[in-house]
This record gives sequence, structure tokens and C-alpha cells, in this order.
Amino acid sequence: MMASGEESNISSYYLDEKAFHLCCKLFLQHSGVIRDGWSWAEVKGGEEGYIKKTAIMPGRFCSLLNHNADDKMSALTQADELDDEAAAACTVCESQVLMHYEYHVLYSFSHQVPILYFRASTLDGQPLSLDEVWINIHPNYRQRLLQGPWDTLTQQEHPLLGQPFFMLHPCHTEELMRPLIIMADAKKRKVNYIATWLSVVGPVVGLDVPLSYHTALTAPN
Repeated sequence: MMASGEESNISSYYLDEKAFHLCCKLFLQHSGVIRDGWSWAEVKGGEEGYIKKTAIMPGRFCSLLNHNADDKMSALTQADELDDEAAAACTVCESQVLMHYEYHVLYSFSHQVPILYFRASTLDGQPLSLDEVWINIHPNYRQRLLQGPWDTLTQQEHPLLGQPFFMLHPCHTEELMRPLIIMADAKKRKVNYIATWLSVVGPVVGLDVPLSYHTALTAPN
């Protein structure tokens, strides 16, 4: 599989570390052209790094009426299937506010795929809880997260920064990417693994990837 004329070393729909860095390099090159805010961040005192982006977007800062923590997710998912009046009884939206999102794409050595970490807060700096992050995910994506192929949205420590971040679990990334790469191969289309993967998982948490990341690979010289 080739990416923008360079070997990407995609093997069995996984990425090795060298391929990850190459795909990131090509991704950042195009980001520089369209100026959509991606950059490379190096970890002080180490050789590892990641690509990152921050964004401001509208969102809901909400509190669930059900104060039983064990029942919160159940109430949230059930609200997707209720009419507007019943759904309003499950949650109370305190306000429509602007949210600050910070996205990091790291390499997972254990899974050999990229992994998306992010955190979110109101503009005054109040971080969103896991429940509030779920509330800001579109209902269609919530159902897909609960049923697969992503399986899990969790809060974990950022492996390079040691700070709490949310994470889309990467265990099914290979399963997710396989048909996309097969389709690209069949059409003899070049693909950047990072751009293709991020265009699928990013919108789940409000991150869109412009189509030009894909068309740029096939544009005539």
C-alpha cells in the first residue's frame, strides 16, 4: 500500500511505528496546506510524540437527573429511543455552551494501530465528565459505540503525559480498517492510514477530517 508516493508499510491492516510516523508526516504536510490546525508534539526527554489539534465547538453541558451512578449510562442510552418529552425527563441540559476539545493521535505499540485520545472542557476550564462527553456524542454514534466496532469510550491516563484523557479503545481498529483498505486496493487508490482511520472514528467525538486529505493523494501532479 502506498501513501502519497511513499511506502507506508501497512501489513495485515496494522501499522508499524515507522509507518505511523510516515503517515503522520504526510498528514501534517497536508494540514499545513489547508491550515486546519494539526501539529506534531514531542514528549520532553523522550523520542515519542503524537499529532494534536484543538477546536472550539458548540455543545451541551448537562447533568443527569438520575443520581445513581450505576444507572446513568442506562438512562442516557434509553433516552435515544424516547420521544423528546420523555428524553427531557432523563436529562437536564444546564446550558448550550462552547466547548474546548483537544485531540491527540498516538501510536499504540500493543495494538500496532493509531489511537485517539481527547479531553473536553467548557471555555471557563471546567472539564467534562464521562457522562457529559456521552451526552455530547450524537445518538447514532452512541449506539455504534455500544454495539461495535469501537466497543468502548473510557477515561484513562494519557500514556505520554500522565494526565486524564478520554480514549476510543483501539482493539477493533484492524477490523474497522480492513474493508476500507481492501476497497482502496480494489480501486487502485492510494490511502493514508491515519487520514482514513481518523475520518471514521473522529466524527464520533466531534472531529471531522476534510475530504481533501483523501483527494490530495490521487490529485494529478
